[in-house]
Amino acid sequence: MSRTIPLQCFFSSIREAGIHPRPRRLEFYLRFLFDSVRLAGASVLDVGGGDGSLSFYAVCSGAREVVCLEPRADGFPPGAGPAFEGLAARLGGGGVRLEATTLQEYDPGSAMFDVILLHNSINHLDEEACISLLRDASARDRYLALFRKLARLARRDATLLVTDCSRRNLYPLLGLKNPIRPTIEWHKHQTPEVWARLLAQAGFGRSRIRWRSPNHLRSAGRVLLGNRIAAFLLDAQFCLTMIRQ
Repeated sequence: MSRTIPLQCFFSSIREAGIHPRPRRLEFYLRFLFDSVRLAGASVLDVGGGDGSLSFYAVCSGAREVVCLEPRADGFPPGAGPAFEGLAARLGGGGVRLEATTLQEYDPGSAMFDVILLHNSINHLDEEACISLLRDASARDRYLALFRKLARLARRDATLLVTDCSRRNLYPLLGLKNPIRPTIEWHKHQTPEVWARLLAQAGFGRSRIRWRSPNHLRSAGRVLLGNRIAAFLLDAQFCLTMIRQ
């Protein structure tokens, strides 16, 4: 893929592929997500990359190489595969290497990365262990082994980006479904502080936790709702950034 492809081509392709109907909202979110992260010239690992949209965004932002791990893409069953293929066709096909495998099974050889992204995938690395993480030492050990693998894949000063919903949310505490995220199984998630402590044991530091606000509210929403209290009352979406020490 030519690195001269402008980002507006990425956003128009996202809309044409039916992945995101409102590219401007997506653009606002991606500016928030990758705040202070240098993608130009970077090697990027997208763990659980789904339809590949963030992988292709990284390439269109100047990343020199991107590996997208998505085990469901093996054979392209309904879901991630067709969307990935559609984006690849619209954006020239190159620049993103899709690996239909898990992080546990991924063999990178000698590859190391400048940016590692776990976008709404950290709890799926080992869902059973995630559920019992706070009460089961063996579950913590399983995650710690995965995080140490991430650390081995990261160059010194590499950036790790983790997004997910925090376990702490008003509605499940009240025994109610969250009206914004009614399908979330909150017991299958953890707080960003829990993840930050485990990642610190694996060799990552300088944790920075940010709370997502509704994209359609743009900058005003960031000022009013981009905080822990508002997130607790909404859908508790966070972005955790850490640096490989």
